[in-house]
Amino acid sequence: MKKKITRLLMLLIVLISFTSCSVIEGIFKAGVGVGVFIVVVIIAIVVLIISKVFGKK
Repeated sequence: MKKKITRLLMLLIVLISFTSCSVIEGIFKAGVGVGVFIVVVIIAIVVLIISKVFGKK
């Protein structure tokens, strides 16, 4: 009986840890997407500012 409870407890711990890892993975993937978007927006703003400054000659 103790072996069965121990195995069930080990299985539960493994399942919980895998679930949390996939949640963390999803958070990091979303973070990378948002980071790339922010970088693209900042580059676009810098290009727009440079074109306004040097375009009025």
